[in-house]
Amino acid sequence: MLQTIRDNSQGVVAKIIIGFIIGIFALFGAESIVGGFFSSNNVTSVNGEDITEQELAVSIQNLMASIGANVQDFDEELLREIALGQLIEDKLLLQAARESGMVISDDSLDREILRTPQFQLGGVFDNDLARRTMAAQGYTPQLYRAELAERMLMGQLANAYAATAFVTDADLQRVAELQTQTRDFRFLSIPLGNRTLGEAVNPEDIQAYYDNNPAEFTTPEQVSLDYVILDKEQIFNEVEVDEQRVRQQYETERSEAVSSVERRVSHILFDPSADGEQAAITQAAAVRERLDAGEDFGELAREFSIDDVSAQDDGDIGYTDGSVFPPEMESALAELEVGQVSEPVVSEFGVHLLKLTEYDVQEFPEFDEVAERIERELKQAEVDQLYFSRLETLANLAFETFDLQAINEELGLPVQTTEFFGTAGGTGVVSSNPAVLDAAFSEDILEQDLNSDVIELNDSRAVVVHLNDYRPAALQPLDEVRADIAVALRTDMERARARAIGEQILERLANGESVDDMLSAESIAWDTRQNINRNQFDMNTEIVRNAFSMSAPAESDSGSSLQGFQLNNGAFVIIDLQAVNPGSLEALPEGQRQQLAAGLMESRGRNTFDGLMSNLQRTADIR
Repeated sequence: MLQTIRDNSQGVVAKIIIGFIIGIFALFGAESIVGGFFSSNNVTSVNGEDITEQELAVSIQNLMASIGANVQDFDEELLREIALGQLIEDKLLLQAARESGMVISDDSLDREILRTPQFQLGGVFDNDLARRTMAAQGYTPQLYRAELAERMLMGQLANAYAATAFVTDADLQRVAELQTQTRDFRFLSIPLGNRTLGEAVNPEDIQAYYDNNPAEFTTPEQVSLDYVILDKEQIFNEVEVDEQRVRQQYETERSEAVSSVERRVSHILFDPSADGEQAAITQAAAVRERLDAGEDFGELAREFSIDDVSAQDDGDIGYTDGSVFPPEMESALAELEVGQVSEPVVSEFGVHLLKLTEYDVQEFPEFDEVAERIERELKQAEVDQLYFSRLETLANLAFETFDLQAINEELGLPVQTTEFFGTAGGTGVVSSNPAVLDAAFSEDILEQDLNSDVIELNDSRAVVVHLNDYRPAALQPLDEVRADIAVALRTDMERARARAIGEQILERLANGESVDDMLSAESIAWDTRQNINRNQFDMNTEIVRNAFSMSAPAESDSGSSLQGFQLNNGAFVIIDLQAVNPGSLEALPEGQRQQLAAGLMESRGRNTFDGLMSNLQRTADIR
């Protein structure tokens, strides 16, 4: 009974926490839900232990839940393969853990369950909530513990192998030397230009390019749609709320707020069952005299109250709005001022001394301060009602009719038309919506000439579409794309010319010849860079990447190393690598050193675990 008081007195409105985090059950709770709908046909066997069709179905469901996608968005066979692979790995891990003699103690299981957020109220484990949550997922406590033990056992094995990884100072030094290494080099960039403008593009090359790349010149199938939109914002313009309704709502809210009073209460509870009710009242009166004499309420609560939980908190039992505690207590509290202590009060729980510790009356603003907000809320409620009513009508008409005319006549929604667009979508709000795209190229729209279902563009807009016109995929005539092909071929010619010049400069450099005349003719010059690191943000990443892929120059190379390559933009680049400057672990700040060590440990631990899984799979009898 005392617990009932405490549970119900933590606020004006009883605070019921129902938030179950689905994640913990996504791994194994779904089995109980879908289990009855699948046969137990075996899919595979792992070292003599079967994996059933039911288990595979649950694994697929959990996989989809973990990636937050719809099954139709993925290849069904691929999903099945991934889910089955996970089941096999789990089975192998569990078998290996058991063969190694690993166990999970009951204490470990208890601690894990106690820490589970879904089983807690206000951060404290609640046994009733835990049982209800397990039951909602089709679990008994025993079955839940068994499933949890298996998961913890697999995790224990995985951690045992991953935790064997270690990193030495020499390892860190080698990696740091590479990570913090810098390079000195100079480079030339021969960009695309107008070097081939005097050369004609061969018509035969244009024809050949056109013939060899039909996909490049094939326009995809396209549709133009008729559509009607139901827009909540438009309904706003239809709704009016008069001032009388606003004032009525104001008075209702004000009366509710003013009557909303919160009292915080502490009590000392005396037990009438020992020597009778009168003896408890006499004891309470004696304690009240000590309070009147100046003794501390909290200390007396800890000394006399039989409610041990509240006594540890100076007798505090929370808040009431006048309906939480028994009527006798509420009546007594209504007569108290903050800080006052009541005469002995008898309730079904015993004899109380009540102390009012807080008193809060909700103040309400003047009409002019809230009129706009109330009007908006009243209007919003009416608009929402109209919107959902019309949304239902829209859905019915879309299903019952074969065009949008009846919808236009019934709901007054104008029929509009999109531009032509392909499967990648268009530029408009309607033609770019993924759900509209799915409908636009569906059999119902293209072949059956039906209306689409209602498609909700967002929370306040819904659309129904109907085919207006269809253009099949078609190869564009050569004359329409001839100029585009000529530009592409001209670009290829420029790329080839830039490469030819670059390779000529590279050859002369490799032979120790001067290239000053060529650089002058091409109006280019060396760009020299010192101490460039791997993540240099102010340089072309392709140049940096190639510079760090080059071998360090040897003394026989006159202290440099050459390499030429073409960038994605067509420019040809020559790098003259002059020096490789090793990094060091000491050059890294302490925080980065720790991150480096942790990263190496994690990587090696993952590799160790991957090796375990590979060995288990290689030696397993999987049928």
